Amino acid sequence: MSTLARAMSKFRLAVIQLHVTNVKRDNLSKAKSLIKEAAGQGSKLVVLPECFNSPYGTGFFREYAEKIPGESTKMLSEAAKENEVYLIGGSIPEEDGGKLYNTCPVFGSDGTLLMTHRKIHLFDIDVPGKIRFQESETLSPGSAFSVFETPFCKVGVGICYDIRFAELAQLYSKMGCGLLVYPGAFNMTTGPAHWELLQRARALDNQLYVATASPARDETSSYVAWGHSTVVNPWGEVISTTGSEEAVVYADIDLQYMAEVRRQIPVTVQKRDDLYAVNPVTER
Repeated sequence: MSTLARAMSKFRLAVIQLHVTNVKRDNLSKAKSLIKEAAGQGSKLVVLPECFNSPYGTGFFREYAEKIPGESTKMLSEAAKENEVYLIGGSIPEEDGGKLYNTCPVFGSDGTLLMTHRKIHLFDIDVPGKIRFQESETLSPGSAFSVFETPFCKVGVGICYDIRFAELAQLYSKMGCGLLVYPGAFNMTTGPAHWELLQRARALDNQLYVATASPARDETSSYVAWGHSTVVNPWGEVISTTGSEEAVVYADIDLQYMAEVRRQIPVTVQKRDDLYAVNPVTER
């Protein structure tokens, strides 16, 4: 392996666990400050949490919704360019054609909008006595896969509830992704039960890196996020995480290590494609 290839096989990832308030301007300002902080620590790819610019809740989505481009994406573009980082902008409530979406905008290190991921699987759950939440009351689902290129590896993006669907992660792996990123806001019921478990499962099944970015926990909020933003390696190990407070989580991604894991336990080439397969219904 050449010196250049070896250098490009490793990069620093930063996951920002932001304390989100009901003041959009403050959320944008704090996010921009933490993006700069992360870049100053050598991060090449920075991730924000789900609904980083607004409180999370069906009663807030329309009030805080923006078109793209808009106020929040303008800040994200500027921050990516100023700090020369790839930036996964968590998610924002997006308005388009009278519909609302939970949308993740992704920017290149030159500030260019590379893509947007609209949450595919809406968070509609009912756990009696604990939590009921229906995103579909206000949001519409996306219908596209979301993969983008970096100088290091391909990255696949999902949002929160998308992580529960193993098929999406499998398709991203088949598309050549080395890292899957899920901005998400699990709650105090699903968080302690499933948050880490799902991340480790997606990473282990597909032998790649998985990163999640949660808002920091706010006990006074109508929806209390679990926090615990995390990065998991291809062996299924948690390599970086935090608690419930505002924080920046750093992880050094090593794509050579990913290749070693895949050589040691070569499940990718051992799949029985003559018996089963996971394929997209349509090419996106």
